[in-house]
Order: sequence, then structure tokens, then C-alpha cells
Amino acid sequence: MNAARWPREHPDSGRLLHIAPRAGRLDDVRMAELPRMLRPGDLLVLNDAATLPAALHGHTEAGAPIELRLVAREEEGTWTAVLFGAGDWRTRTEDRPLPPPVSPGERLVLGGLGARVVAVLPPSPRLLRVTFEAQGAALWAALYRAGRPVQYAHVERPLALWHIQTAYAARPWAVETPSAGLPLTWALLLELKRRGVRLASLTHAAGLSSTGDAVLDAALPLPERFDVPAATVEAIQDTRASGGRVVAVGTTVVRALEGRAAQAGGRLEPGGGVTDLLLGPGFVPRVVDGLLSGMHEPGTSHFTLLQAFAPAELLRAATVLAEARGYLGHEFGDSCLLLEP
Repeated sequence: MNAARWPREHPDSGRLLHIAPRAGRLDDVRMAELPRMLRPGDLLVLNDAATLPAALHGHTEAGAPIELRLVAREEEGTWTAVLFGAGDWRTRTEDRPLPPPVSPGERLVLGGLGARVVAVLPPSPRLLRVTFEAQGAALWAALYRAGRPVQYAHVERPLALWHIQTAYAARPWAVETPSAGLPLTWALLLELKRRGVRLASLTHAAGLSSTGDAVLDAALPLPERFDVPAATVEAIQDTRASGGRVVAVGTTVVRALEGRAAQAGGRLEPGGGVTDLLLGPGFVPRVVDGLLSGMHEPGTSHFTLLQAFAPAELLRAATVLAEARGYLGHEFGDSCLLLEP
């Protein structure tokens, strides 16, 4: 499947492949038709995490060029991050040279923002815990001055921060965009509400999708922070009670809801935390009935995640159909809806 090389001028103009898992049916439609594919009383749950400028270019104390990509905020000023060697967005992550080895205590200079290595973490010497010299508001200001969005080699030119934000982005928690929500323009969201589809939100810190390190990529997604508001839990309970369906926009929403329910013994409760829940074959969702997602090909980690909602054989058939119809993949590509009619 070809990659979308640039964000669409009209994000809701993309393709939408409706996958009915139990019926085994595939329908090729447009994203603008999503409102008619949901029912009055259904609930669409969004991840409102804004995307950070999580890529920081700089050098080690010895002067070796590096790129540091943030993974997750642990506490004030301390983050986990992945270290890359020399290079830029034109080179695929797997083709980037290895970074120089670093040790605890070593200082990194990142475009005027200083950081110090606290620890080298398993399973890869490229996974670090770092602490920034700036703290509080000064850190956030420096991060937005020095950082850039994570870039992708398949795009036409460098992405700016506004290219990777959903229409409803709020708290800056994500290091890569929760891309399943990019096609949901305000016009489309308002049409959903007009047709009786309810909206709710949570915040989930979407992490890196790829590092180019085979050992580290095999461990993705790493544990991620989430916050499920009481209003969202109430909306889900009301939807269930009235016979509606809960549809997650992206696997980050699924991880947050199902991870929170698992932590509470199967009952969804409001609150925040960190989830290491892995979706895939054999996982039976307790909270979510359907999923709106991007298109993902066999062999990718996201394809495995989708198997929590549909069998691999049907997903492979969906990929064949999508390729034949000219669907585009990756962050700015087309979408699929895994939901029974």
C-alpha cells in the first residue's frame, strides 16, 4: 500500500473501508459517510492528546551529532527517550546510523536545551532516561523552541507542528500524532452529533511507532500514560444502558479504556495511570465495540493490534481490496472502521 506523502487539504475527503468482522463483509466508502454508518445513541471516544515537538537534534559532549526522540514523560523534567545517530527526516529510521554510546551522567546538547543521561534502559542501549536542565514553564518553552515534530521519510517535505494535530487536540501528551483522529474535522464531528452520535474524550500519551532498532521495535508499544475522565465513563455507561455501541478512535483509546478496566478488575472507572496492555489476537475487548483506525499492512505492529477486533484472514483480505482501490497508508492515509453494521 502506498504511503500518503502529505496531509490532505480536506482530511475528511479520504477513503473509509468498513470491515464487518462477524459478517466478513468489506464496504468501500468515504470518510464523509461515517455519520450514516453509526447509529443514534452510539458513542465515539476520541483521544484529545496534542502532539509534542518530540524530536530534538543536537550533539553529545564529544560533539557527535545525535537526535533524541522523546518517548514518555515520567515526572517533572525527566523523560524516557530514544537516541538516533546522524541524519534527518529524509532517511528511514531503520537506515539511520547507530548513535554513539552514551553513559549515565553524560550531558547532551539539544538545540540550546541541555539534558543529562540518568540511565540506559533495557531492552536497548538506545533507550534512555534523561533529565532536562530546564524545569517547569522554562522547560516547555525551550522544548517548543528547540524541538520539531517526529518526521517521516515518506513525506514530501518537513512537517510543521500544526500538520500533526487533530482538530480537538488539548493536552500536549503525545510524541507522535494519534493519527486515527486526523480525518475527523469539526464539520464531520458536528454532523455526527446532528445524527445523534455522542462524543466523549480521554487523553492517552501516544508513543513512538518505530525506532529502527529491531529489538526495541519488538517491544513497542511501551507503557503509556492515560487519563479517563468521569464524564467519559458516565457516557460509556449510558451508551451501554441504552443499547448503543462504543467506538474508539484509534488503538490508543482502546489501550486507555481496556487498560483502565483491566486495572479495576474488569469494571471501567475514571482515573489516570499507565498501561502496558497489548492488543492482538485472542484479546477480547470488554469496553469497546468497534474501532476507527488507519490502514495497516500485514507484518506491522498495528496490524497485530487490529486483530483484537477482526481475524487476520479478513484483515489481509481488506488490505488486498484497499490496495486494489488505491487506498493510502501511514499517518495521513485512509481509514478503516471495524464494526458490525
